[in-house]
Amino acid sequence: MLPPDLIERLGRDFTIHDFIDPKNPEQVLNEIGPRIRGILASGIRGPQADLIGRLGQLEIIASFSVGFDATDVATAQRRGVIVTHTPEVLTGDVADLAMAFILMAPRRIGEAERFLRTGSWRHRRMDLGTTVKGQRLGILGLGRIGKAVARRAVVFGIHVNYHDIKPMGDLPYRSYPSIMDLAEASDMLLVACEGGAATRGLVDTKVLEALGPNGFLINTARGTIVDQSALITALKDGRIAGAALDVFDGEPRVPAELMEMDNVVLTPHIASSTHETRRAMGDLVYDNIRAHFDGKPVLTPVPSQILTNELGSRHVAGTTTAPRDCTLRRGGSVDFRGRHSV
Repeated sequence: MLPPDLIERLGRDFTIHDFIDPKNPEQVLNEIGPRIRGILASGIRGPQADLIGRLGQLEIIASFSVGFDATDVATAQRRGVIVTHTPEVLTGDVADLAMAFILMAPRRIGEAERFLRTGSWRHRRMDLGTTVKGQRLGILGLGRIGKAVARRAVVFGIHVNYHDIKPMGDLPYRSYPSIMDLAEASDMLLVACEGGAATRGLVDTKVLEALGPNGFLINTARGTIVDQSALITALKDGRIAGAALDVFDGEPRVPAELMEMDNVVLTPHIASSTHETRRAMGDLVYDNIRAHFDGKPVLTPVPSQILTNELGSRHVAGTTTAPRDCTLRRGGSVDFRGRHSV
């Protein structure tokens, strides 16, 4: 959900066309498609190749998220379309939630609250948890968020290891050459890598088995990175000790099996859900859009997802001229047509 103040700000510069699950999308696209010059997407809803291909005047896709796997970025960039996202501004809040999960899962805090609320405490003692200090945290993907979590974890006396496809240089954490090696060396495995086709199902049955019956899986990245069926089976069979999940494959639908498990912490994709971060994300989305249509470089372009350099700096730096009008599509669902002209 986009902040109302962002919609209000955009509404002062652009005409907003509501395109949330239209009854007749073909008719709507036929009417406004030729005027669409921008799309406002989200981390879970964004334009794919078919839609991008129909919008001949498309110039920018601004994603209200740090992740951009919901958008076909490569197709957009091949067409010279700028794609932006909102990195940095949500790093702290996402890392905070991941750290909370790191504490909650082994200490069984979520389970303890349910134990108390259901009245079970009056009849018996709850089972013991596990001390966090001295545990081994494996971070899958040591980007901005992964590094922020690592810094927090060290304060709690946790030993940090990681696996990443990019060389990290001199860091005080041990690097493992594969996800399997990392899982085998971890008591807790944090998923902090990018989503998308390249990482779909990366955490599978073999990885979970390597994590082991005393291990915990923590995911604040993308639900698609984890083979959800394999995770459910591993939890049912006791092949891992528990999980803490903020994201799900197919969200907002969450499997009933996960909902019923006491050893699983579940939250509804709230990692960036603070007033401060959502406001900062909205500001960055607006600034990217405004910069582009003012003929200036955008602030946070998505790195090139294609192997050619034929587009040059146009889609990287946003060096295009301001259009006569523009149309933006919010969350794959809302369009804006500009009232300004040059």
